[in-house]
Amino acid sequence: MKISKKDALMWFEFFSALPEDEEIMTKQQEIIYATFAQIEEAVDNRIEKLMSEIQDLKTLQNRTFYVGNDKKFAKGCRSCLLGTGLTAIRKTNKCNIQCKFCYNYGELDDIAPVGEGLWEIGGTKFYEKDIDLLLSIQEKPTGISYVYLEPFMEIEKYYSMVEKFKATNIHQHLYTNGILATEETLKALGEAGLDEIRFNLGASNCSDKVIENIGIAKKYIKNVGIETPMTPEFFDGFFKKKEAILNTKVDFINCAELHLNANNIDNYAGENMYICRHGYISPIWSRELTLKFMKIAEQENWDLAVHDCSNHTKFARSLNLSSKEGGWFGASNYGCEFTRIPYAAFLPVLRDDSFQFLKEEELPEGYKPGEMFF
Repeated sequence: MKISKKDALMWFEFFSALPEDEEIMTKQQEIIYATFAQIEEAVDNRIEKLMSEIQDLKTLQNRTFYVGNDKKFAKGCRSCLLGTGLTAIRKTNKCNIQCKFCYNYGELDDIAPVGEGLWEIGGTKFYEKDIDLLLSIQEKPTGISYVYLEPFMEIEKYYSMVEKFKATNIHQHLYTNGILATEETLKALGEAGLDEIRFNLGASNCSDKVIENIGIAKKYIKNVGIETPMTPEFFDGFFKKKEAILNTKVDFINCAELHLNANNIDNYAGENMYICRHGYISPIWSRELTLKFMKIAEQENWDLAVHDCSNHTKFARSLNLSSKEGGWFGASNYGCEFTRIPYAAFLPVLRDDSFQFLKEEELPEGYKPGEMFF
C-alpha cells in the first residue's frame, strides 16, 4: 500500500487523538505500517544520495559504514559488530549533568543503585572477588564497556576492576562526558590497563576543558575517541572548535544516530521523525548530519576514523550478538522502545511540504474514512 502523504496525515491525526487504552484494528495497523514504510523509503533515498557523495565510504563486513584510517577504527566497535559483544559493566548510578538526548532524561535522580561494593555484569550482581569465578565458568567476551552513568563520579573504584580484566585479553573501554576527568585520574586508568576511552563531547557542548582532557588522555590511554549522538548542536559546536579537537590526535569519532525513548522524545517535539524497521525512532536529520560530517572528514583527510553508528549498525549489532549467543536464525533484540507508538511524533514530517513520499497511490477500498468498520 503506497499511501499518500495526505491520507497518512489524516489517519495519524486520528490515531494521535485516540485514548491510550484504545486498541488499533488490523486494517488501521496496515495504515500505520504503510505510512512508516513510506517515510522510511523516502529517508533511505535521501541517505543513499548523501552516501553517493562520499568517494571512499568503507564498510565493516557490511555491518556499518565509516571513512578514514582503518587502523584507527575503534576496537570496541569491532568487538561489538564482529566479536562476542560489548558486555556492559555498570557501577555508577549518578551523573554530573543532564543532557537533552540522554535516555535517562528526567529520571537521573531516581536511577536505582547497583549496590555497595557490587558491579552489574550481564544483569547479575558481582563482587570484584567473584570475577575469577565468572571467568573460570563462562566464555569471556571479546570486549567489555564501563557505562552507566558517569564513571568519573567515583572513578577511583574502577581502577582495580580494570586491573582485574587487564590480563584476560578482553578489550576494555569506558564512556565519559569528560568534565570531571583530570590528568591524575586519566593516568591512573591508563596504568590500570584501560584500552580505550570515549568522550561524549556533545554532552559538554564541546567545552574547552573536555577537549583538553581528550589530549591528556592520549598521553596515557592507547585508543581515545569521541562518541556523541549526532545533533545540530554537536555538528555546529564541533566545527567551531575543529582545529583544537583534531589537534588532540583523537583516534576516532563515533557519530551515533540519535534514537529516542519515552524519557527524551519530548525534548525533540516538532522535529521530523522516522521509525527504522518498526524499531528505533529518530530525528531524520541525525544520520544526514553524520554523513555530511563524514564527507568533510574525507575531503579534508582527517587522520582518524569517523564511524556512522546508525540504526542500521544497531540492527546489525543485535543480529551479531544473537548469533554469537546461539539464537535462532533471524533472532534479534532490536525493537521499538515504546510500549505504545507515539503517533503524534510523526505529525511534523507528515505536515512538512518539503518532505515528499517517492510514490503515492489512492487508498484501497475498505481503508478510506467511513469504510473501516471491522
